[in-house]
Amino acid sequence: MEILLAAALGCLLDALLADPAWMPHPVVLMGRCITALERGLRRIFPQTPEGERRAGACLAVILPLGTLAVCGGAIFLANLIHPALAFVLQVLWCWQALAARGLAQESCRVLAELEKGDLESARKAVSRIVGRDTQALTAQGVTKAAVETVAENFSDGVVAPLFYLMIGGAPLGMMYKAVNTMDSMVGYKNDRYLHFGRYAAKLDDVANYLPARLSALLLLAGGVLTGGNGKNGWRIWRRDRRNHASPNSAQTEAACAGLLEIQLAGNASYFGKVVEKPTIGDPVRPVEPEDIRRANRMMMTASLLALLLLGGVRLAAVTLLG
Repeated sequence: MEILLAAALGCLLDALLADPAWMPHPVVLMGRCITALERGLRRIFPQTPEGERRAGACLAVILPLGTLAVCGGAIFLANLIHPALAFVLQVLWCWQALAARGLAQESCRVLAELEKGDLESARKAVSRIVGRDTQALTAQGVTKAAVETVAENFSDGVVAPLFYLMIGGAPLGMMYKAVNTMDSMVGYKNDRYLHFGRYAAKLDDVANYLPARLSALLLLAGGVLTGGNGKNGWRIWRRDRRNHASPNSAQTEAACAGLLEIQLAGNASYFGKVVEKPTIGDPVRPVEPEDIRRANRMMMTASLLALLLLGGVRLAAVTLLG
């Protein structure tokens, strides 16, 4: 029950407060660790494709297991001092593992700039939440990027962390965040990370496999409850859920595109190079800034459904197992 309550309180704090700027965030520390480990491992292993893969494999082992050990150890020590202290630490890390409110806030900043007609500021705002090049995006391109980010990050910013929090509490939830942060920093198929980031990317694919598919179903349900086209959402999800190099990313994007009756994805520029990608969804109507608000409405509703579903499964498991 402690894990269930900590996760539920974490969801509540995220919904109310997001990530306050003044509060140190573990993902920032993870990022610094990744940078330091990458620098050190590249010095140890030879600068060959095989050497880089070995270095990347070490990173993919050290960071997640180190995060699990540190978080688990901290909660264990806190419990020796007082159980209440350990519970507070659990709640804090459950809160920081989730990003529903922060995702909504950041994407709505993009919407605000688009509504003001300030395309340059909208590009800068969307650059905070996407990995692609944004300096040449049109207003429609900026809107699509924001909607895609809401859809994709519903999985790895909400459902996947909650999935692992409900299984193993804050230590497992933070371990997942370490895997996801690794992928976001080194999981690129460019010259620098093609070999070094291979294991981090594969580990992220495995960790997100089940949560991504669950996320798509939850988003479909949330979309129906908020006025989306559920029939079309189901059709597009079934048809386009594999239209991505990642086995997971198109799951929620396809559901979102179908619900909103718009077309997402397609070619995008990364680090100055255009990457050809298939489209997701049908262009039943043009993408418009209001789609960002619609996507957020679906995402927040689906987040509540995720808490109810995963919390219910956790409660049932605890009850059955005694």
